[in-house]
Amino acid sequence: MSKTILVIDDDQGLNSLLTEYLSRYGFHVVAEADAAGGLRALRRGSPDLVILDVMLPGASGFEVCREIRAHSSVPIVMLTARGEVADRIVGLELGADDYLPKPFEPRELVARIQSVLRRNADTVRTRRIDAGDLTVDLDRRSAKVAGSPVELTTMEFELLSVLVRNPGIALSRDRIMDALRGLEWEASDRSVDILVSRLRRKLADDSRHPKYIKAVWGVGYQFIGGRDGER
Repeated sequence: MSKTILVIDDDQGLNSLLTEYLSRYGFHVVAEADAAGGLRALRRGSPDLVILDVMLPGASGFEVCREIRAHSSVPIVMLTARGEVADRIVGLELGADDYLPKPFEPRELVARIQSVLRRNADTVRTRRIDAGDLTVDLDRRSAKVAGSPVELTTMEFELLSVLVRNPGIALSRDRIMDALRGLEWEASDRSVDILVSRLRRKLADDSRHPKYIKAVWGVGYQFIGGRDGER
């Protein structure tokens, strides 16, 4: 079946070029020119890969990448006119699968896309994240500590999912509230703190000497359990 690629780039000329060029390789392309449109398109459909420009109106590609990773494991290839090593590192640390500086040869982009899609297809369909003795199964929506099941509410599991998908990243309370938006709860800084406290208690995670969830003063919370792998 044809793979769908979502392109989020404010360069309309490039969008037209990629739409035409990628279609030659059997890809169906959906193109959006800003962050808001790209995120709406992602929610409406289920693209197989996202091509994401760093320089976007309304929000940077880094912010969009962070937002996507809070909800989805869809492969992301980032594009930018800024080829600095620091920018590439930031993109990859935020969860991008590959990074290609502009200008680029379209054929190289196709090769990168095909490589990322192959890597993604090679993973086991059940997505499981292991962090020390904590195992989180994103498809079965279950968690275990040292092999023992942990009974979590929907809200607690959603919070855990957001945290483990962003290892090492300090997530603000606002970011967590945005990720949990749409669920039945009273969103506030205090409600986030209470939810984190409940989750810690069920994971037997001591807030004074945390194994999994660390409070970051002035920011929010960070998952520090390590990431042995997602498979």
